[in-house]
Amino acid sequence: MNEKQSPNENQLQRMHTGKGFIAALDQSGGSTPNALRLYGISEDQYSGEAEMFDRVHEMRTRIITSPSFSKDFILGAILFENTMDRQVEGRLTADYLWEQKGIVPFLKVDKGLAEEKDGVQLMKPIPNLSELLKKAVARNIFGTKMRSFIKTANPAGIAAVTAQQFELAKHITAFGRVPIIEPEVDIHSPDREASEVILKQEVLKQMKTLDPDARIMFKFSIPVKDNFYSDLMKEKQVVRIVALSGGYSRDTANEKLARNNGLIASFSRALSEGLTAQQSDADFNAVLAASIKSIYQASIT
Repeated sequence: MNEKQSPNENQLQRMHTGKGFIAALDQSGGSTPNALRLYGISEDQYSGEAEMFDRVHEMRTRIITSPSFSKDFILGAILFENTMDRQVEGRLTADYLWEQKGIVPFLKVDKGLAEEKDGVQLMKPIPNLSELLKKAVARNIFGTKMRSFIKTANPAGIAAVTAQQFELAKHITAFGRVPIIEPEVDIHSPDREASEVILKQEVLKQMKTLDPDARIMFKFSIPVKDNFYSDLMKEKQVVRIVALSGGYSRDTANEKLARNNGLIASFSRALSEGLTAQQSDADFNAVLAASIKSIYQASIT
């Protein structure tokens, strides 16, 4: 590894100050069948994992190549490893995104969630992380994303989630990539606001352990208390804070997001809501354009 590796400065500036949001196109093996089902492709229309990934890459390619999927509204896109290794119109996906579209590429690196303990789900081990990061560097990936899940306001569990996220974040920044730390808080949790208070305390504690030159991002559930993360946005090492839709409909997620100044979207299901394989290109592009513009408007408050 080259110790002097650092994030692409043009991409870093775009992520830090640009107007727009991040498109989450990182459904993995476990969530892909449902993503395809919502898109109008049932499980009897493909056979085996390889064909499933072919179908979902076709869906993602249709989204990425749409005229609606534009740097005027979208700052970045999060990819699944399988997508990073594939091509869009003859170019590796990350290169197509940046060179053709001006959209910053990220990579989902986690391997899913472990069993619940202390009211949370940590990430499963990522045994090949260094090799994956070397590949990400070679594939011109700007940053990474990794998700944990918080179900209840258990201080020990939330501390464990945060510590694991920052441990991995430090490993990722050593490769010159910008990690998106994603400790999702369950929007259905009865003590969700208390979880968010504990989480922020733990995040601020862990921030003090970072190298002063490290650059990180966060992906949080839209907070119960509006502008709850405003102080965290001012931290020197924080490039941007983005929000997941967390199971809300697009309209509800947009309405809640718009009340949080400086918080931008990183939506997955809410972005692709209403898109189907059966739509004509004109209809598909029109639905996607309306979705993108609504999420953009909620992200620039």
